[in-house]
Amino acid sequence: MKGFPVRPVPSESVSEAAKAVARRQAEQLTLVRRRAQPAAVYITRMTLTAVFAYLLALQLPGGSTRSVLAPLTALLVVQATLFHTIRSAVQRVIGVTTGVLAAVAVSAYVPFSWWVLGLLIAGTLALGLMLRLREDTLEVPVSAMLIFAVDSHAAATSRITETLVGAAAGLAAGLLFAPLRVQPAKDAIGDLSRQMADLLGQMADGLADEPDPRRAAEWLDRTRALRGEIERVDDALGQAEESVRLNPRRLRYPNPAAGLRDGVDTLERAATDLRVLARAVADSARLDSGDSPVKDPETRARLAAVIAELAASVRAYGQLIEADPEPFSAPSAQAEPALSVVLEDHLEEAQRQQDRLADLLAADPAERPDGWPLRGEILAHVDRLRNELQPRYPAQEATARGPSRRLHHRSRTAPPRRGYRTVLRSRAGRTAARVRARLRA
Repeated sequence: MKGFPVRPVPSESVSEAAKAVARRQAEQLTLVRRRAQPAAVYITRMTLTAVFAYLLALQLPGGSTRSVLAPLTALLVVQATLFHTIRSAVQRVIGVTTGVLAAVAVSAYVPFSWWVLGLLIAGTLALGLMLRLREDTLEVPVSAMLIFAVDSHAAATSRITETLVGAAAGLAAGLLFAPLRVQPAKDAIGDLSRQMADLLGQMADGLADEPDPRRAAEWLDRTRALRGEIERVDDALGQAEESVRLNPRRLRYPNPAAGLRDGVDTLERAATDLRVLARAVADSARLDSGDSPVKDPETRARLAAVIAELAASVRAYGQLIEADPEPFSAPSAQAEPALSVVLEDHLEEAQRQQDRLADLLAADPAERPDGWPLRGEILAHVDRLRNELQPRYPAQEATARGPSRRLHHRSRTAPPRRGYRTVLRSRAGRTAARVRARLRA
């Protein structure tokens, strides 16, 4: 911090801390390495779909015994989720039909030549772009060239019908085999919460003695590494949300992925609060002054107690999301009462420990000009982290989010939501006001 006497940290120490973090990250399991279907199941599903499409095509009148267009279409149509399978089937049928009709119309009036072929390709590509067929845009000129080259109405009819058969086989496979990818997303959220809880627990244990600046810097580096883990969890959650759309298996559950987005958003904000808390602790450890908040053993012990309760709260929150993605949708339900009680107990104890910490951190800025800002920062970040984990029941959610909330998958490159920034600013203002009041007292 500018104007603070900071104890210099040797470059060798920083390098060793960075290497330790890199080794730890290499040893950790990747959060989203679990696949919804193993390779053997994938091969079996695709093979059965293609063979089924071929057998259906054999039933067509006048069909060839060696036609592979139907199984080829079935293989191309089948996607990871039922929603994408339906979209791919519709786009492919539209692309093939458009290309065939364009070729039939051109061949009826113009003989085959190189310049006609070029105009046909350009025109069908323009049609594919106008129809917004995306990755299936090339189906339009490919189908047009094949039919234009043979100049046969029978070939045109066969291509359309076999494409329809292949698309139907792909849709049937999607209905039968498309998995719900909700459980991998739950597992990823649980792994993320355990990583955050373990880091908080190590910070609490490390505060038993005056923390070394190198160790405090390592905590900060690990909190920054959580950004990549959150992105992987966000990818797994996006796959879960896509797998639920139009999937008949979701009829057995109200909405298997409904509450997971709220859980990920909460853990993402909590990870941000954890990072700035680790930054404040690292700055305090580097502060070469007796006014540093982590120099006093009693203050350090009280801070460790608060962080330990927050670690237990994060762990309980992750277990609650894994067990039930909407744990607070019905407070009277008996689905996971023990986990809800554990979370609330740890948060209440964290509140009590935080109040005692506030009394120890209270200081006159004139008497302790060096460490006074860090004391306020630590208290504010602890308070924000605890508030993020507070359970929100339906009445609170309706007030905070409005009458309804649509399922969505927010891109990582999208700018932050304006409403979210407003909530953060108002929450930060309230927290700062409470901290100033306690410090003045």
